Amino acid sequence: MVTRTVLTGFSGLMSLTTLTLTAPAGSLAPLEWGGGPLTVEALPRVTYTAHRGGALEVPENSMSGLVAAYERGTAQVIDVDTRMLRDGTLVAMHDETLDRTTTSTGPVRSLTLRQWRKVRLRPGHGLPGSWRSERPPTVAEVLDRFGGRIVLMLEAKDPRSLRALGSLIRARGLTRSVFVNSNVPGVAARAHRMGLLAQLWRSKAQMRTDRPERWAGFVDVLDVDHKARDLDVLRAVNSGIPRVWAHTVTTPGQRDRALRLGCDGVITDVPGLLARTPVKGAKGVSAAGLRERWPVNQV
Repeated sequence: MVTRTVLTGFSGLMSLTTLTLTAPAGSLAPLEWGGGPLTVEALPRVTYTAHRGGALEVPENSMSGLVAAYERGTAQVIDVDTRMLRDGTLVAMHDETLDRTTTSTGPVRSLTLRQWRKVRLRPGHGLPGSWRSERPPTVAEVLDRFGGRIVLMLEAKDPRSLRALGSLIRARGLTRSVFVNSNVPGVAARAHRMGLLAQLWRSKAQMRTDRPERWAGFVDVLDVDHKARDLDVLRAVNSGIPRVWAHTVTTPGQRDRALRLGCDGVITDVPGLLARTPVKGAKGVSAAGLRERWPVNQV
């Protein structure tokens, strides 16, 4: 048995809650969890996800940034983008090319692992603190460093990588500790059939015509655009999908609106800012009130 303190809150206040976690013994489990990995069942009612580690506070998808996000404790989930190299290795990288975030150029998929180890990240200008250039991690390294210590969200930028990603997750006993994210409902359905936690993200434009209730049988988290119309967010909240989180939130006001509309989590580039800023107006516009304003057949 182990205890962990997490950030929770709603209706104007955020607070620290101590969770007591009990898990079966297992040789793959991190030692600090007393024999079992942390799983999604331990997430608080309102969940913060550090998008790419918190991309306006740390260098995105970097090991040092992910470590900082974990150690600061301002998010309960850490998001990492994944792509596949030419030799099948999965690595942490958002873009198709190396140009924006590294000192190299060219497509990520053209590299081998040996070449990848020579790539160096270029920390973005304007980040708080001092950050050194470093090698971007592989997905295996991310899982070995954080798997079971905190819930992870891995976005499969290459749908063809899903089998390899699932193998990495299963081999470490982390099927209840890692969300596999995609923008494609078919990929989410495949992840579910593989016994993985499936997450599906949708854009503002996609949400106008989505019928998310169709995905309730295989999606564990629906990841909605915070810029979407109220009625489209409400449709997601009422879809029957267990968790609905809003992306990519960068201000307390955006977070507060998402929570007022019934979302139970946010994916944010600024987890530190949100953690220290109380929620305001959570009692303003309720999901029930929105249902009165927009009948079910309109949402």
